Amino acid sequence: MGVNMRKARISDAQDIYKLIHYYANKRLMLARSLSEIYENIQGFFVIEKNKRIIGCCALHVTWEDLAEIKSLAVSPRYARKGYGTLLLKESEKEARQLGVKRLFALTFIPSFFRKNKFKETTREKLPHKIWIECVRCVYFPNCKEIPLIKKL
Repeated sequence: MGVNMRKARISDAQDIYKLIHYYANKRLMLARSLSEIYENIQGFFVIEKNKRIIGCCALHVTWEDLAEIKSLAVSPRYARKGYGTLLLKESEKEARQLGVKRLFALTFIPSFFRKNKFKETTREKLPHKIWIECVRCVYFPNCKEIPLIKKL
């Protein structure tokens, strides 16, 4: 059976939360609270297979020409099959429709983003407001995420 990509709904929040926390528990991704997922559900895309969520990705606009790719995760059973790239491409498409000129990601796995034409950058080139989330990170203040950026 094929997959279905769509905007997330409120009813998807618990599944998104579980998917993110699978990787957060392995320290491969930052955790998100359930309330944070509900508050930002309109920015999420999900991929369904057999009516089950197998992947998620959020687009979060941070400035007039800049947005962040957040919480990109694919169920381990379906990893490395192109679903992460599909989610990223759909987020890029929406970013272009919104008029966003640049996308960035903070990641522990920069190779995925490099394959998708993101380039490493410095934290200083990103808006300071994004670092508000950093105080909740297990690595704060010694950040281990790599900042990458892509021009659309």
